[in-house]
This record gives sequence, structure tokens and C-alpha cells, in this order.
Amino acid sequence: MIEVNRRLDRLTRQVQAEGRIPALSVALHRADRPLFSQVVGTTGNDQSLTVDTPFRIGSVTKTFTAVLVLQCRDDGLLDLDDPVGRHLDLPAHGELTVRRLLSHTAGLQREPHGDVWDTLRAPDTDELVADLRRVERVLPPARRFHYSNLGLALLGHLVGRLRGGTWAEVLTEKVLVPLGLSATTGHPGPTAATGFLVDAYSDQVRAEAPTDFGAVAPAAQLWSSAPDMARWAAFLADPAALDPEGRVLAPTTLDEMRWPLTVTDETVWGAGSGLGLILVPQGERVVHVGHDGAMPGFLASVYGRRGGSGTPAAMGCAVLGSSGTAAEVFDLSHRLLAEAAEHDPADVVPWTPGEPAPEPYRGLLGRWWGEGFEYVFCWRDGALRARGAQDPAGKPPAVFAPLSDRPDVLRTVSGREVGELLRLTRDERGTVVRMHWATYRFTREQQTFEGYDFRRPDPA
Repeated sequence: MIEVNRRLDRLTRQVQAEGRIPALSVALHRADRPLFSQVVGTTGNDQSLTVDTPFRIGSVTKTFTAVLVLQCRDDGLLDLDDPVGRHLDLPAHGELTVRRLLSHTAGLQREPHGDVWDTLRAPDTDELVADLRRVERVLPPARRFHYSNLGLALLGHLVGRLRGGTWAEVLTEKVLVPLGLSATTGHPGPTAATGFLVDAYSDQVRAEAPTDFGAVAPAAQLWSSAPDMARWAAFLADPAALDPEGRVLAPTTLDEMRWPLTVTDETVWGAGSGLGLILVPQGERVVHVGHDGAMPGFLASVYGRRGGSGTPAAMGCAVLGSSGTAAEVFDLSHRLLAEAAEHDPADVVPWTPGEPAPEPYRGLLGRWWGEGFEYVFCWRDGALRARGAQDPAGKPPAVFAPLSDRPDVLRTVSGREVGELLRLTRDERGTVVRMHWATYRFTREQQTFEGYDFRRPDPA
């Protein structure tokens, strides 16, 4: 562990120096090790740079708003396919759905009406809503990924309306307090780092003035520390480890948020968008899930790691920098996660004997054939599972759960054909002789699609 921390420390220092970042703060969270954190540089003011120094996290704020929206869905306050106008009184664009706004596929223009990045004056809620008459839908819904701060701002307004408070009040009550994210706030505070524009052709730095984003706050307002954001990234990747009781969000709901709904580039499929989350594949069935952020004088990258044999539980990384142009920040979180997983992988958990399969399912374990391909059905960790005989080792199996009133009908709850039924057919002695999975026939011998004669009785 000492050696890998030295690697992470050197990598952090190298990026700070090469990227010319006045202040850089990083943290890496994992369930099986102490928090790794490092700061390099100075705050640019009379405050000391520490691991608790707040930085602006920009669009990482969107991940919080997305979680608040899914909380409302899980509590029955909305449906993701509801038009947003069902819950908000809007003068235009009320037909756009919650799901499309969350995944940046609604086609709504990127920013509120007006030159907000020129004036740095954001509208209040009344202005934001009234100006929707002057806002364009620049693409048809579902056409492609088109990033929209305006869309997430509307969803933050929606959350406040449904919960009977402001977006900031709901965020504190529903997310920040339950997860112990005490350093995450809507305002910088007296110890915050100063954000800078670093001159391209000299070592001069010029301070950027902190701005309040008003009604656009749900898209970009938050400030936080690297440890808070590493913990948040770990939650996005592995909520069961940090929130086992599901007080903030059920793990299955985070699974839904992490499912890629579109790619962010039509030719280079290097990243995708889920429900308010950015997904960055790393190869070998590993994905980093989270978001980047950019605001005047600040860049942030906050990602958790999922998948891979060496990935520990609750692994998340945050990189916060006080330069608005140091793009190296965006890559560093991914490099730190990969470095830690490779050089300090999760400990190998010893196998221990378990309970046998329930009697009704013991006879179906082993090899079956479907669509001409061989599958292996087994009982592991208290559930029936299936894998293709030629599947690579890291591919997750299909997992089944019996219906409460029909034990010979099972639902696929994860993996291949998730959601589909597996139906068992038994002979007069109770032996499973045939199965249908997603309506495809599975038999003990390889058969053509016409290979079973339904006119004769099942074989003994």
C-alpha cells in the first residue's frame, strides 16, 4: 500500500507541474484501505491549502440533481417518461420528458436565454421559466446527445416543486446529510481556493471572480472537497457499500442510472451518458461512472470504478484543480483509479462451502443447449445462474429468481436476457426435461430448431 501511495503521489505532483495548476487536490476512496489524499500548490489567497479546502465542482453538481430526480421517481412523485410540463407550469417545452432531459437527449439548447457566459449573470427562477418562450429546441428529441445546462436546471426546479422546498434545501436533506458530505455546499466559504486563468504563454495567473448561478444552480453551483467527492464517486459506483439501507437511493436505481442511453460521440464510442451520469469504459468490463466539471477558474473530475477482478468495493476518485484550462485534470482521476486497482488490487476473498441448491432445482444443474449453443446452469450464492460455455471469464452470468406463486417459472434478474422468464418443464417423475428461456427452447442435447417433436411425450 505504501508503494502504490507513492505512485499516486508522484502522478499527482507530475500533473500539477505539467498542467501548471495553482492548486490541485485529489482523494481516492475505497472500502478496504484508508483514504488516500494529496494536495499540491497554494490556494492563491491567504488560506493554507489542505485536503479540506473547497473547490468549485461545476457540472459534477448534475449528478446530485439526477439522484434527487430518481428519488422523486422512487417515491412515486413522477415517472421518468412524464413530460416535464405535467409537474411545472412552463410557457414552452413542457412536452420534453424527464428521461430525455436527464440523459441530454431532449434536444433543448445548451444554456438559458441570453449570454450568461458573457455577462456571468444567471437568471432567477422566474426569469428562467419566462424566457423558455425564447429558447430553442435545437434538435428533435432522441436524435442524439446534446449537453444542456438548461435541462438540468429545469429538473432541479422540478425537484424543489415536488418536495415543497428549494433545490438546495432538498439536496441537503435528502443527500448531503444522509451521506455525511458536510464539505459540499452551494457557496465557497472563507477557506475556498481561488480559481485562476493560467496564461498560455507565461506563468502569470489571473483570478476568476466566483459567480452565483441562480436558477442554473442545479447544473453547476456546488463547491466541495476532494474527500467528499471521492466518497460521492464511490457511492455512484457502489451504493450498497456506502448506503446499505438505501436511505439515499436503492442500488437497483443506481444500476438504472448507470445504464448507457446514448454515446457522447457518434464515431468514437469512448464515453456514454446514462441518467445524469457520464460513463467512461476502461476495457476488460471496467467502467468509470461520474462526471466532469468546469467553471471559471476551476476544473473537476469525479468518478467511481466498477467491474474488474482487482476493483475493491466503494472505489471512487476526485481530482479538483484551480485552473480553468488544465485539461489534465479530466484524465487524472481515471489514471489514479487504474493505477490503484492494478498495483494494489482488492484482496482475494477465500471461497467457503455453501448450502446445496434447493431440491426442486438440483436436477436442472449442468449443461444445456439453446439456439445451438451450450450453456452451464449452476447454483451460486443462493441463486440459480447461467453462463454461456464459451463466455469470457469476466462476463457476468444471468441470475434467476423464482416467481413467488410459480416455483417452476423464474425471472431473469440480471445478466443476459434480464427481465425475461425461464420456464421449466418436468416429466411425470418431476425431472426437468426441457426449459424455455425468453421463449427459446433449452434441451440437454444439441438440437435444431425443429429437433423436438412435441407430438411425442417427453423422454424419461
